[in-house]
Amino acid sequence: MKKLINDPRSVVEESAEGFGMAHADLVEVHLDPLYVTRRGGAVSGKVGLLSGGGSGHEPLHAGFVGQGMLDAAVPGAVFTSPTPDQIVPASQAADGGAGVVHIVKNYTGDVLNFETAAELCQAEGLDVRSVLVNDDVAVEDSLYTAGRRGVAGTVLVEKIAGAAAERGDSLDAVESVARRVAENVRSMGLALTPCTVPHAGKPSFDLGDDEIEIGIGIHGEPGRRRVGLEPADALTDHLLAPVLEDLGLAPGEKALLLVNGMGGTPLSELYIVYRRAAQLLAERGITLERSLVGNYVTSLEMQGCSVTVLRLDDELTALWDAPVRTPALRWGL
Repeated sequence: MKKLINDPRSVVEESAEGFGMAHADLVEVHLDPLYVTRRGGAVSGKVGLLSGGGSGHEPLHAGFVGQGMLDAAVPGAVFTSPTPDQIVPASQAADGGAGVVHIVKNYTGDVLNFETAAELCQAEGLDVRSVLVNDDVAVEDSLYTAGRRGVAGTVLVEKIAGAAAERGDSLDAVESVARRVAENVRSMGLALTPCTVPHAGKPSFDLGDDEIEIGIGIHGEPGRRRVGLEPADALTDHLLAPVLEDLGLAPGEKALLLVNGMGGTPLSELYIVYRRAAQLLAERGITLERSLVGNYVTSLEMQGCSVTVLRLDDELTALWDAPVRTPALRWGL
């Protein structure tokens, strides 16, 4: 195992410290317990937005803390849910007096720990709503979930719900927008190589030099099937076809396309995938209104990508376009 680390047991904390130093103008990192908040704390009168999950998926979630997006993020250990002891103080720190929305990826540990934290917050008088993201069409169940996994579509939920909160929407309205995005976004990914969890010290699964796993999860969970190496266009077809089938986009509808890297794939290759996906959408008569390409929900150093499609309407497009200023996503400010 070759990694730029000191001790596998301190990777998350040391990374969080460095993240806080690098982006001190945007975020504050709290170490005991570990969570990240927007610089300056909660905005009075604004609905707070919080998300979190296992580390190893950077920039998700801490990279999206800031104006127009999240008010707080809670990093767990690598590929491990954060604990209620982290989520509760992070929720309190995100509260500006108008309640807090938790955006939760559909992994069993995340769901259980966020549910427990929400109950504890409610007992303290903090109104908390939870929105589940389960955009992965690859599998219905896995080792980590009951139902579909939450993957790259989470970024789109966080951005659009964050914009709704920033413009002053009520708690009910922010929750409703977040649910609308979650219901209208689908994703599917593939792996060219496995990743290595620092404390494990070896690849999370075996994949031959000429093999690709289609439908991989962001923790290295098995996908739909294993295939031989194919050209990028053919692999993109394998990803996009089930996404569009499940989403049910009709000719004339509008969409946002996200091509997300898993951590170890060159941007040049992601644009090749984007090129083919955009062609396929055009062939189906779908208008590609907005795009995002890059590493946003990663799996350590895994080589691979995912394709995400969100059905857009005028309101969701306007909220996507709204200003955002975070370490990993910023425009309009």
